Amino acid sequence: MQAPDEFNPITGTAYELESGLRRIVAGNPSPMTYRGTNTYLLGETSIAVIDPGPTLPNHLDAILAAIGPGQHISHIIVTHSHLDHSPLAAPLSQRTGAPVYAFGDATAGRSKIMADLAAAGLVGGGEGIDAEFRPDILVKDGSIITGEGWNLEVIHTPGHLGNHIALGWNDACFTADHVMGWASSLVSPPDGDLSDFMASCSRLRARHWRVFHPGHGAPVSDPLSRIDWLIAHRKTREQAVLDELQRSPATAKELAQVIYTTTPAPLLAAAERNILAHIIDLMEKSIVEPTGELTFDTTFQLAK
Repeated sequence: MQAPDEFNPITGTAYELESGLRRIVAGNPSPMTYRGTNTYLLGETSIAVIDPGPTLPNHLDAILAAIGPGQHISHIIVTHSHLDHSPLAAPLSQRTGAPVYAFGDATAGRSKIMADLAAAGLVGGGEGIDAEFRPDILVKDGSIITGEGWNLEVIHTPGHLGNHIALGWNDACFTADHVMGWASSLVSPPDGDLSDFMASCSRLRARHWRVFHPGHGAPVSDPLSRIDWLIAHRKTREQAVLDELQRSPATAKELAQVIYTTTPAPLLAAAERNILAHIIDLMEKSIVEPTGELTFDTTFQLAK
């Protein structure tokens, strides 16, 4: 997590970020969502609502109230199906008639190893999967979503979640929960995959972006530096895991307690899931192995 910043907007208020783009922060602050979920309104007449957010009646009212004379909501786009991003899509669609666009349901885009782990019974860490989410229109990597006066390029960015997408808008990118300025992203198996996360970081890193508009927190004004920080941060965590396993075998929980010494208590469970993500990535590289069946309580050791 980064040091506190000055990002503290009034929830439910539409702030203009640049010409044709506004942001409304939902009233769902938490250790995992920071000040709340960012909902974006893109366009001047034909409005795309990006990440309508959690099921909060006040937030639905705020979105509808921000649509002025001569404007209408034409698209509802969900970057991924966590409970703080997708559930309001259906009520908003019912109120406006706009279709919901997304990569797929909560299992779409899941890597083979994570699908196998899920089938074997490894479950998520309670970060809130919207298992009921079903988009009206499926998009894929490279799809172009078009409205009056705007175009969005779909960039599949699995890692935080298999169905996670970023959206390129000219030289800006809506990065949702893949790249944020206030904290690093949670990667929680079997819904999150660290190998995919790192590949998605590299993919975004290959483009020249002016700004990132994340799912939580303020705009990221130096996108490439932020991605470099994320990649370096993950590599540092990986080395910390290897250093500890060099000393002795350990569970993900034991490793998290040693490595995340300054992490607030409410975030320790997420830290444990991140450690498990690193371990599974290292298992795929044949660097680490479990001492028994792979579960959250398994003891891991360096591969022999």
